[in-house]
Amino acid sequence: MWKTVLRRLLIMIPQLIVLSIIVFALAKMMPGDPFTGLINPNSDPKEIARLRQAAGLNDPMWVQYFRWVGNLFHGDLGTSYIQKVPVTSLIADRAVNTFWLSLLTVILTYALAIPMGITAGRYQDKWQDQLIQIFNYVTYAIPGFVIYILGLWLFGYILGWFPISGSVSGNASGFFGVLFSRLDHMILPAILVAIISTTGTVQYLRTGIVDNKVEDYVRTARSKGVPEKVVFNKHILRNSLLPIAAFFGNTITGLLSGSVIVETVFSYPGMGKLFMDSISQRDYTTLTALILIFGILTLIGNLLSDIIMSIVDPRIRIQ
Repeated sequence: MWKTVLRRLLIMIPQLIVLSIIVFALAKMMPGDPFTGLINPNSDPKEIARLRQAAGLNDPMWVQYFRWVGNLFHGDLGTSYIQKVPVTSLIADRAVNTFWLSLLTVILTYALAIPMGITAGRYQDKWQDQLIQIFNYVTYAIPGFVIYILGLWLFGYILGWFPISGSVSGNASGFFGVLFSRLDHMILPAILVAIISTTGTVQYLRTGIVDNKVEDYVRTARSKGVPEKVVFNKHILRNSLLPIAAFFGNTITGLLSGSVIVETVFSYPGMGKLFMDSISQRDYTTLTALILIFGILTLIGNLLSDIIMSIVDPRIRIQ
């Protein structure tokens, strides 16, 4: 198994090279840059030209690319044009916020989705299943940003139960004060994202349970007198959880990717919000670093999913 993992890691090298070229090329193809005066129309053209020359933006593309890659190997992601700080420290600060928000979201998502999927599959076509299916249809049909805005308006502005922006209150002090303030800022967006995110998991789990109920190995176990509880937990449920395990690797790496929409709506200072700010401000150094990190996380997530699947299902081996 470890040889296979090593082989997959070696395959990732050309993938990363292609990814870096695409990311760099797309960033350079975007209209304007931080020095064109699009942000400040009154900027002096001579000053803009001087800044572009100092930043190396007048060099040939291949020179800029290899300079960028060389800096990456030294852990240097560049300096943010807008924030005037190293991109590494800027991303690190936002990654912490995104990690805790995403971790709480994942916990709430599976805490809701797994019991709902089990109930829907076990009580197929009964009122429990129909009620859960209606919930799924509604949450799937309504766009995520609509639910986020409605939740922010109702529970933030009208009822005032939760903060409407930020990650920690300015007056929070001490370990527990900061901890409770962070939870207070995370709980509303985490609940809203979890409600929307349950749809896929519930459907996969329900479908798996319904399909596995009629499998030959289930009928054989029942014919041998195996208790129904054991049949369901050991045979039906265990095999029905495999599709969810297949996506778990991407879920883990997604903890650092963040959610662009929810972080933007709630003005939550995470990776997703930083990504949107970098686009609107044409902060190319931060933008290219973020896209590259998201791409690397996707590749790692796919690898982890394959490893997890091979562990939970011995019949599957990574090819």
